[in-house]
Amino acid sequence: MKILLTNDDGIFSEGLRLLALELEKNHQVYVVAPDSEKSATSHAITIRNHLEIKKVQLEGLKNISYSVSGTPADCVRVGLALLHKDVDLVFSGINKGYNAGADIKYSGTVSACAEANLHGLSGVAVSTQFKEGSSDFKTAASFVPGIFSKYKDLVLGQPMVLNINIPKLAEEEIKGIKVCELGDLIHDRFRQEIISEEISHVFLKDRKPIDLKDGADQKLLSQGYITVTPIKYIYKDQDLMNKFLAVK
Repeated sequence: MKILLTNDDGIFSEGLRLLALELEKNHQVYVVAPDSEKSATSHAITIRNHLEIKKVQLEGLKNISYSVSGTPADCVRVGLALLHKDVDLVFSGINKGYNAGADIKYSGTVSACAEANLHGLSGVAVSTQFKEGSSDFKTAASFVPGIFSKYKDLVLGQPMVLNINIPKLAEEEIKGIKVCELGDLIHDRFRQEIISEEISHVFLKDRKPIDLKDGADQKLLSQGYITVTPIKYIYKDQDLMNKFLAVK
């Protein structure tokens, strides 16, 4: 199978390289990733500036990689249109930090896979916990081939996003793998610093604690499980359309 691999932490992220090495054991892997960190860029694309593409040789990888001076969605668009037109699937990650609950709305990692869906391909987004200043990409990467193999037929059956989150735990401490729904939105809290009568600066302070929803990804991750959530981006709701058409 031919896989296009991207991320939002940048092409030199260790998470991307280790995921590529794992996937290369059974697949052809082609890396097209941002030239720098593009976290929380969601599904943004570049339309007013040119994109610069550079060849990059990442340590240990069989194929030449490409960096793109744009967003994760840009990387998928350019990758599929110009660099690797015949891939079967898009992977994105491994992200430094969970993409769970409503946070997927802001995620460049997950949105790269949503862009793949627009091109008729499925995407697999992989994220791992960022805790005490680091993520364990190696352990996380070791779980990915098995998870993908288990759900491969479903993933390839129709365009969708398979969202995988992996706790930062030793392999023997992982309690198991749970297919589950997305959790809730965790609201960010801000700090405002008044500079003058006309200007103030706003800083992200922390996240407001919430009661984690039983059976959803955020709660299961806190309990030591790997979470797997299939997501479909539905852009047409015929029932809602019919209700609008019925209004006279």
